Amino acid sequence: MANKESIVKEYIPLIIRLAREIKSNLPHNVELDDLIQEGTIALLQAIDKYDPRYGATFKTYVYTRIKGAMIDYLRKLDYLPKNVRQDIKRLDNQIADFYSRYQRLPTYEELSEILGLSIDEVQEMYNELLLKQYVNLDEYLFGSDEDERTYAFDVANSEDVKEQVRKSLLYEELIESINKLDEKEKLILSLRFEHELSLKEIAQVLGVTESRVSQLLGAIFSKLRKMLRGEQDG
Repeated sequence: MANKESIVKEYIPLIIRLAREIKSNLPHNVELDDLIQEGTIALLQAIDKYDPRYGATFKTYVYTRIKGAMIDYLRKLDYLPKNVRQDIKRLDNQIADFYSRYQRLPTYEELSEILGLSIDEVQEMYNELLLKQYVNLDEYLFGSDEDERTYAFDVANSEDVKEQVRKSLLYEELIESINKLDEKEKLILSLRFEHELSLKEIAQVLGVTESRVSQLLGAIFSKLRKMLRGEQDG
């Protein structure tokens, strides 16, 4: 028990950092304390369940469990009705089209005119889109099942090899799509997901605001999703 308490004290800063980074990408209705609570529960469960025989280090295992728990919590918040989902998908497509055509992000006013909606409606939809983009990208990279996320690199441990193969192919398609991005877009993704920089740190590297980084990430996600949908439809 004393060892568990020391582990919790050691990893609480990680939980808070992850919660803040995730929160910075999301609408205001997502509470930071709720994310921290989900991460803490996941940490306690991870301490009891960790098995080094599967090959993952304890730090990697715990990180995956904590982040996975937070993403699962966000996924449960996805209560939007079908018509709103369709509007958000339309917004997603328009942002990707505009960004590809003009190499800049559309303003809320421009999106309002394109979509025939009020600026307030566009802003509300954009907040929901950021939530969906964050959750969907993470689900795409790590899988939606808790155990698959935990042992994502242990194909032999999976009961469904075909599913693992499918995800491997999707991952390859994702890499191909990323390679089609321009250098600035690839840099932003690298800073965010390879080097795990916060939005604030990326903003300092690029010399822009945190809000701008969040918008750029949103546009890049939209662009990637559009490319992936096109490849899958083909």
